[in-house]
Amino acid sequence: MAETGFQSAERAQQSVLARVEKTCLLWLAARLPGWVSSDGLTVLGLLSMLGAGLSYWLSREHRAGLLLVILCLAVNWFGDSLDGTLARFRNQPRPRYGFYVDHVVDTFGALFLLGGLALSGYMSLLVAAGLLIAYYILSIEVYLATYTIGTFHMSFGGIGPTELRILLSVGNLALYFYYPRVPLVHMLDEFYRLFDVGGVIAMAGMVLMAIAATAKHAAQLYRAEPLP
Repeated sequence: MAETGFQSAERAQQSVLARVEKTCLLWLAARLPGWVSSDGLTVLGLLSMLGAGLSYWLSREHRAGLLLVILCLAVNWFGDSLDGTLARFRNQPRPRYGFYVDHVVDTFGALFLLGGLALSGYMSLLVAAGLLIAYYILSIEVYLATYTIGTFHMSFGGIGPTELRILLSVGNLALYFYYPRVPLVHMLDEFYRLFDVGGVIAMAGMVLMAIAATAKHAAQLYRAEPLP
């Protein structure tokens, strides 16, 4: 297929750690050996999310599973964040291929992670499923906006994938020190699992961000294509 007419979307990354992260990724890209490829890093990112899900499942019986999740999240950051940076650093960009593969991998990675959380018992199946659906809704809005507007939003409200990994790791440390108990939150005369409360908050936040972004982008496109 010809490349004529295709333009890469502008990357809008405004998360809290974006500047530090970019510097770190460029430093790593300059020092990686030649046999490390962008595709290899993408596969590493996917396998690490599968590992995180399996580690959550393992944590039902073994406390060490929670620490393995943190390790897998760190490996996922390395693979998922560095693959595109490495391609651009080596002047080997494949914008359509990279965008497609990277986000299909993210789709499966979210399924692996939240599926493992549901199997762990730290998050109910209903909350995990709702969180996955909310993530997919927000992702669909982002991808459609990327295609129609030409801007790829990588963060919302200062929170991006890296910040989410850190927050999840902090939650895992709390679970580790509570083990084998499940941390509970007292609300409205009831006790709820800590990760269920966090999951519901994250779910609501993603749905609200998707609604706000939809309204903004629909209005922007409406103005850009007025009726005759």
